[in-house]
Amino acid sequence: MLWRLRGRREGLPDRRSLLFLGLVAAVCLGLNLLFLTVYLICLCCCKRDAEPESKRPSSSCVTWTAVVAGLMCCAAVGIGFYGNSETNDGAYQLLYALDNANHTLTGIDSLVAGTTLQMRAGLEQHLARLNEILAARGDYVQSLKFVQQTAGTVVLQLAGLPVWRDVSADLTALAGRVGYVEYYRWLAYLLFFILVLTICLLACLGLAKRSRCLLTAMLSCGLLTLILSWASLAVDAAAAVGTSDFCVAPDKFVMNLTESDLSTEVVRYYLYCDQGLSSPFQQVLTVFQRSLTTMQIQIQGLVQFALPLFPTAEKDLLGVQQLLNTSETSLHQLTAMLDCRGLHKDYLDALLGICYDGLEGLLYLMLFSLLVATSFSTIICATPRAWKHFASRDRDYDDMDEEDPFNPQARRIAAHNPARGQLRSFCSYSSSLGSQSSLHPPAQTISNAPVSEYMNQAVLFGGNPRYENVPLIGRGSPPPTYSPSMRATYLSVTDEHVRHYNTEFPA
Repeated sequence: MLWRLRGRREGLPDRRSLLFLGLVAAVCLGLNLLFLTVYLICLCCCKRDAEPESKRPSSSCVTWTAVVAGLMCCAAVGIGFYGNSETNDGAYQLLYALDNANHTLTGIDSLVAGTTLQMRAGLEQHLARLNEILAARGDYVQSLKFVQQTAGTVVLQLAGLPVWRDVSADLTALAGRVGYVEYYRWLAYLLFFILVLTICLLACLGLAKRSRCLLTAMLSCGLLTLILSWASLAVDAAAAVGTSDFCVAPDKFVMNLTESDLSTEVVRYYLYCDQGLSSPFQQVLTVFQRSLTTMQIQIQGLVQFALPLFPTAEKDLLGVQQLLNTSETSLHQLTAMLDCRGLHKDYLDALLGICYDGLEGLLYLMLFSLLVATSFSTIICATPRAWKHFASRDRDYDDMDEEDPFNPQARRIAAHNPARGQLRSFCSYSSSLGSQSSLHPPAQTISNAPVSEYMNQAVLFGGNPRYENVPLIGRGSPPPTYSPSMRATYLSVTDEHVRHYNTEFPA
């Protein structure tokens, strides 16, 4: 029913204002992207020579900026979940009200059509047979004609009631469209929330692991999320403004939409439901009630006086009496359905769903879009600084001394190559050992281990200095046995291994 406007503009939100809101959001997106582009260009072009002491505060600033932006994203997603749920509740409250109103209007049309069919077809068949049976009595035939005329009056009165078929069809189509749009809107925002949380997780992993690949993926997805946030802000703002325009004067809006289908009196009766106003259907229902009472009196008289004389008329007289009782039941149901309180309650429920829950949810979704745009702009601005900090730390590691024990690269080199200081200490220890042997007499043997055992160890390591000097480092004492011949052999092997090491690892 909302799209059957037929060119009327009274009480409707102006489409130009909605397009203006979309244009404003597009301009904001352009300014945001322009700011990010200028910022990144200035950051790349302006290279400042920072002192080594100032590198740690820069890293701390980048870390805290990422933390604040991540917390802002989490808060935005929480607000978005609440807004999405409120909007969904409002939409389904509207659908529930539309379904109830549609059920009421369909029931009214069904009762009117059923009663009309009974008065025209069923009653006329019984009256035609009764005219044949009671043809001998003119007074009885006159009573049957009066009943037939009264039934015709009832049919005319029922024809004066409004037909809700077109309105019901419009409500059905509106409910179907609202349900379709709301389902995909809710699903789209749910996927948007998942995307925002995933990008925040990528940013945290990229900063924690110092991964440039993750940061690059985060930047690409962050730009996409920035565009989506501004687009959702434009759509939510347009929907909120249109909904608020409707909620300012909903009665006037509905009257403008239904003026070609229903009379103004009927629309006002259902919109305001004032007890001081009389029902526009009161006259029709009163005539219907009186007509049924008159027909029932006539048929009851025929049953009392004509049935003993004409027993064959019993079936048709009882059939007419049962038809009138059914019509009276339909009259009571029709009176209840035409009452303004049921449809007015559905109208108020629809307004509550649109103007309270739905509009509140749209406002929360707008806040969500603004927070997401702000947080992702902050993350995009902080990522190049983190990238630059990673590069500066790598250069600092490369400039460190290889003998620095805190340099990771020096530790990796030391794990594969022996230290030159150990080799120098080993050679000086061998030289001092030789000078001491020239000044002092040979030491007494303190172990029974044969010399051939140590010689076999030297031959076993095959002249590799990496393995030969391992048993001597850290002992701080000469071998267990010592003799002049052992000293000469040991010094010759040591000198040969030193020359081999200098050849393999030149200074």
